[in-house]
Amino acid sequence: MILYPAIDLKDGQCVRLLHGEMDAATVYGDDPAAQARAFAAEGCAWLHLVDLNGAFAGRPVNAGAVEAILAAVDIPCQLGGGIRDMATIESWLSRGVARVILGTVAVEDPQLVHDAARAFPGRVAVGLDARAGKVATRGWAETTEIDATDLARRFEDAGVAAIIYTDIARDGALKGPNVPATAELARAVSAPVIASGGVSSLDDLIALRDAGPIAGAISGRALYDGKLDLRAALAALA
Repeated sequence: MILYPAIDLKDGQCVRLLHGEMDAATVYGDDPAAQARAFAAEGCAWLHLVDLNGAFAGRPVNAGAVEAILAAVDIPCQLGGGIRDMATIESWLSRGVARVILGTVAVEDPQLVHDAARAFPGRVAVGLDARAGKVATRGWAETTEIDATDLARRFEDAGVAAIIYTDIARDGALKGPNVPATAELARAVSAPVIASGGVSSLDDLIALRDAGPIAGAISGRALYDGKLDLRAALAALA
């Protein structure tokens, strides 16, 4: 199982939100590239980047910070937030992002997901952010009536590289991931599923690892707060 340290970007800074609320942001640094280098130096194989401002604006906002990260590290980075058209997908992939994450458009323009996954095999992921099992969009500001598993199944034939499942109620709260829901989703689809939201300890990662076919986990606040040792976590998941 792959561990993805998270770098969430708001106004050019590294932050973590609580339950996805922009006004509940904790700032962890004003040099995202330095944070990326620190994670890479610890041995992680991937980074998970989110343009939080972009998720609300519907277009890239923290492009400068993302580009600085891409220039600072050699490991692959996946990026979500404000990626809602083919031009933006092509732009980020051409600039060195290894994999783009499509969230809102998976609901509003599912054909784009199919088209992008076909055009860029292995480089397009779907982000499913759920509140009480229902998909939320536009920076989690809007909650739909669409069941997360039902939406994931709609992309079974698209060839997406991964599905990133975030339980919004757990995100940034350090209360543990929603292991049963994530494992259920992973069993329901053939695409690799990456867990996000609530990872607070090595025990949480081990629970995800042992729950079944979960391909990866994203952690942010636990790493920044020192509750999770990155080297120990990587060793446990290797």
